[in-house]
Amino acid sequence: MPPITTPANESNSNGNELSEDDIYGVLSNRRRRFVIHALKRKQGPVDISELSAHITAWETGKDPDEVEYEDHRSVYSTLKRTHLPNLEENNIVTIDKEENVVRPTPQLESLDIYVEAVSSKEIPWSLYYVGLAGVALTLLLAVTVEAPIFGALKPLEVGIFTVTAFGISSVVHHIIGLRTRLGNREKPPELYQ
Repeated sequence: MPPITTPANESNSNGNELSEDDIYGVLSNRRRRFVIHALKRKQGPVDISELSAHITAWETGKDPDEVEYEDHRSVYSTLKRTHLPNLEENNIVTIDKEENVVRPTPQLESLDIYVEAVSSKEIPWSLYYVGLAGVALTLLLAVTVEAPIFGALKPLEVGIFTVTAFGISSVVHHIIGLRTRLGNREKPPELYQ
C-alpha cells in the first residue's frame, strides 16, 4: 500500500490526498482495481466501452479481441452506474460523458498500489522477514554460546550470512513488488496468482 500522509479517518471531501479508508474502500472491489490497472497502463483517456471489454476479458480469461458486445454489456453498465462514479467521487478519475471516456487524475498517477495476494500455501513477506530475523538471531546465539557445530563459526561469518540473506531477500521482494504493482504488467497482478 502506498504511504498515506493524511490521517486514517479524514474524509476526501476536499479533493486532496485519499485517506486510508478511502483507498481501502476503492480497492475493495475487483472491478475498480481492474479500472485502476487499465488506466495506469494506458496513462491517458480510455473509452469506457474499451475499458469494459478489457475488464470482461480479464474476468473471463479471454483475449480482449475475442470479447463480444454481449459479453461486456453488463460490465459496461456497472462501470457507468457504480464503479466509475465511485472513482470520480474519490478524485481518482474524471468522466467525460459526451465523449464516453474516463481520464485518470493526478491523484491516480501519484498512487502506487501493490496487490499482495497470499494463498493458504504461501506466507506474507512480513512473516518471512520475521522468520529470517529469528534464524539469524538463533544462529548468532548458537555461535556466541559455542553450541556444537556452530561454535566453529565466527560472529563475523554470521553477520555476513545475515546481511547476504536479507540483501538477497530484499532484492527478490523488490522484483516481486514491481510485478504486483497495479499498472505494471499486461494483466492485473491478481490474475497471475
